[in-house]
Amino acid sequence: MAKEGALKFPIIAVNDADTKHLFDNRYGTGQSTLDGIIRATNFLIAGSKFVVAGYGWCGRGLASRARGAGAEVIVTEVDPTKALEAVMDGFRVMSMTEAAKLGDVFCTVTGNKNVLAKEHFELMRDGAIISNSGHFNVEIDIPSLERMSSSKRTTRNFVEEYSLKDGRKINLLGEGRSSTWPRRRSSAVRDGHEFRGSGALLRIHGQELQDAREEGVYRAGRSRQRVARLKLESMGVKIDKLTSEQEEYLASWSEGT
Repeated sequence: MAKEGALKFPIIAVNDADTKHLFDNRYGTGQSTLDGIIRATNFLIAGSKFVVAGYGWCGRGLASRARGAGAEVIVTEVDPTKALEAVMDGFRVMSMTEAAKLGDVFCTVTGNKNVLAKEHFELMRDGAIISNSGHFNVEIDIPSLERMSSSKRTTRNFVEEYSLKDGRKINLLGEGRSSTWPRRRSSAVRDGHEFRGSGALLRIHGQELQDAREEGVYRAGRSRQRVARLKLESMGVKIDKLTSEQEEYLASWSEGT
């Protein structure tokens, strides 16, 4: 929006902060998404094949939580580096076309559109559960699912059962919107991110970012160490500090072999 001149006010990109994606996205979204799917369906995750589309921080968190619940987790990706990381983390990695034939539960966490599309619905098992925890409901090609179906009914709160013309059924959760809806992310992991957001507002209205009065996107700043330190203190966790000798060594090159 800034590049195209559509942004009319200053924005601080707090979502890019380490205390957002490393913690809120990975642990918060990971847990709340799995919690949302279970609450909506009462489906037993243990022993199921759980397909996670996207291995960003949200995808990593969800894949980890699903594996912890006993699922066989399959990851799909378009980024070779993230796909390799998922392999090294012990997950099965394959294309969505392959995964569509195997999965019991599917969840998109990519931020892109049509990640689950007509060609995938055609391959899914009867009773498959599809959901999204990414950006918007465009991650699932719902119009194609509608056209492929002969009827649709609500079987539980947040669950719509699509009866396909070939007799199979596919269950869509929450109209394809974020699967964290039954219960939002825990305040125990949101607090650090909200602290960053509050700090961003103070920066815009204070003296630290006078230039941010102009339209544009600005970095979140470098207070992540402070946020992490305060969070640890609230949890009663103490960590070590570098000695002056250690700090000097890290900043030098002349010592060591």
